[in-house]
Amino acid sequence: MALRSPLGRALGLGSAKSGFGHWWGQRLSAGALVLLGLWFAVSLLGLASTDYWAVAAWVGEPRHAILLILFLITLLYHSSLGVQVVIEDYVHEAPAKVSALVVNRFLHVALAVAGVYSVVTLSVGGQA
Repeated sequence: MALRSPLGRALGLGSAKSGFGHWWGQRLSAGALVLLGLWFAVSLLGLASTDYWAVAAWVGEPRHAILLILFLITLLYHSSLGVQVVIEDYVHEAPAKVSALVVNRFLHVALAVAGVYSVVTLSVGGQA
């Protein structure tokens, strides 16, 4: 027989506020992806040529390089949040869940670093 009240038993079991930051991050990144995705599509459609040198010159413009990096980081952040939700919902064993979450985070960070490096390399040295 427990001497705790129903409120005392419910405290510490989580709250509705615990996922709000995650939810808000998904909504903000989705909105940013709409805007950045439209910019990306319109910009690519406006290119006269899609060969390496034309794209390198396009990425070499600071405005395009900055927006491309923002697009890449936002896309990978949004993807990481989405994959995290899938892992948390469908992987039930604790060791497998923790391992999958660590791999998810590592891969998304590695892709972000590689993508930013690629954009910077292309924008700085791509016109040579």
